[in-house]
Amino acid sequence: MNAADRPWDLDFLRAVFESLGAGLCVTDTSGRVTATNPWARELLDRTEEQLLGLDMHDALHRQADGMEIPREECRVLTVLGNGRPSEGSDEFFLRADGTTVPIIWAATPLRRQGRTDGVVVVFHDFSLHRQAAEQRATHLAALEELTERLTMVAEISAVLSSTLEVPKMLHRLVRLLVPDLADWAAVDLRGWDPGQDMERIAVRASDEDGDVEALLGPLPSLAETPSSSAFARVMRGSRPLRLHPGDRSRTADTPPAPAHQELFDRLGGHSAVVVPLSTRRKVFGALTVGRTGERPPCTEAELLVLADIGRRGGLVLDNAQLFDQQRHVAETMQRQLLTPLPQVDHLQMAARYQPAQSAAEIGGDWYDAFLLADGVTTMVIGDVVGHDLQAAAHMAEVRNMLRALAWDRQEPPSLIMRRLDEAMTNTSDAPMATAVFARIEGPEGGPWQLHWVNAGHPPPLLVTSDGQARFLEEGHGPLLGMDSALHLGLGWPDAREELPARSTLLLYTDGLVESRTRPIDVGLAQLRVHAAALAHRDVEDFCDELLARLGPSGDDVALLALRIPARGEGTEGDTPPRLHAHNPAAVGRAAPGSQVEDAPVRDTSS
Repeated sequence: MNAADRPWDLDFLRAVFESLGAGLCVTDTSGRVTATNPWARELLDRTEEQLLGLDMHDALHRQADGMEIPREECRVLTVLGNGRPSEGSDEFFLRADGTTVPIIWAATPLRRQGRTDGVVVVFHDFSLHRQAAEQRATHLAALEELTERLTMVAEISAVLSSTLEVPKMLHRLVRLLVPDLADWAAVDLRGWDPGQDMERIAVRASDEDGDVEALLGPLPSLAETPSSSAFARVMRGSRPLRLHPGDRSRTADTPPAPAHQELFDRLGGHSAVVVPLSTRRKVFGALTVGRTGERPPCTEAELLVLADIGRRGGLVLDNAQLFDQQRHVAETMQRQLLTPLPQVDHLQMAARYQPAQSAAEIGGDWYDAFLLADGVTTMVIGDVVGHDLQAAAHMAEVRNMLRALAWDRQEPPSLIMRRLDEAMTNTSDAPMATAVFARIEGPEGGPWQLHWVNAGHPPPLLVTSDGQARFLEEGHGPLLGMDSALHLGLGWPDAREELPARSTLLLYTDGLVESRTRPIDVGLAQLRVHAAALAHRDVEDFCDELLARLGPSGDDVALLALRIPARGEGTEGDTPPRLHAHNPAAVGRAAPGSQVEDAPVRDTSS
């Protein structure tokens, strides 16, 4: 007997068909349903009688919204045509109640005795899987959006902390916001000083047409701005507020102030958000971002991002104001200590001081020149370690100690430096410092001699009248504040150098030759070349042109230059020196009975 004819085998196959945990439909060669199992009837919410004889495609195959699908696009029917199995997960079947159910399916030709008698379709409800996939896609999209926002906030944080120059920083900020977060953006600030009016510092639009620059400048004072406006409320410390142009019917939001209405008039838009740039103790200004065209208003999530940007901007502005105040105090302190140069005999002296461009770089650079009790002129250049207001205060302390020691003791420079090092270690909290301390010695009319020591400072530069320039490397010893503190026992050797007639001696701080863009060796080489080329200039022009050519930036810069007269100048019967027209400055050994005056010093700060 054939196995297919055994009754118990047929019962077994029927049990498998009925127990299969998936929907099962069998069709004939025309696509009409010839058999279904219980799981298929449950998924489709139909009885066996309702399903038998139905055209499977016409009755069941649908789009997600229930719309019919053209027969030629039915992938199940293609199995009947080509005889190859197929599967998919993008189809939907129609239930009896008119709803659709997403399915994952596989269709296989039904073959009997070498011919295709129909197709067997096995399918599952794909709802849970599809919902999970949609949730994953939603979560992924939210994560991508969050990542984009965090990236933007990180970029903005980097921009805000990249400089303490407020206008530059704010222009960079609005360039980042437009067009990623807004179609236009503007930043309005109140001045540092109490009572100063508001000013629009930065504006940017995605479609700039030339009107943007016209929006910059002073704004109406807050006293003239309606107190109920979003602008006034934000400047009083309110949370971020939504803004709509000219709409006074809204109760949740407020109408625009004239300063904001002008933005809408010039740049267009249907909505905006005004964000305070503030810390807990102070509101510095407002950031306004606008939306135009089809772009929807800011979402709550975007509002939170803008609020965070406002807080970060407020902290940076607070730091900028603090540094600005510190810079002003430090510069004032330094200028008070940069005394006028004494004018003696035929020696000519000029000095320059250029403060750091950033408040963070304000430091302890100083120069000094004065007559000692024995009638000899001394020259000093120095730099206290550090770049802050405290460094400037320590500079004043070290300068005054050196002045007192040099006046009280007519000793070689090496001993003066030793006493200063001990005083700094034992009576002061000043950190280490570098300095050159020199005496200009010689009789009236010359020859002149430089007698000096160098405590870790860049070497003096001697430029002869024929354009030869060389650094005076002798006299080097440790930094001030190091030898006594560490008990090194090194000391500072005295050095001497003849100063040829009409030569120029230059003392300077490292800000002249060192920067972030070049090493100090390169800067020293450039200084020697330029100084040699300027040997024929008078001492005032020598300093000015040297600063112009080297273009120092970043750190403080101090220069002290001495021009030696021609041999015999200043002797009895010689004509008085012809002083520089706009800045007479001369230093030297006071001749008996000569007059000593103070000449002004040029400050090259902008």
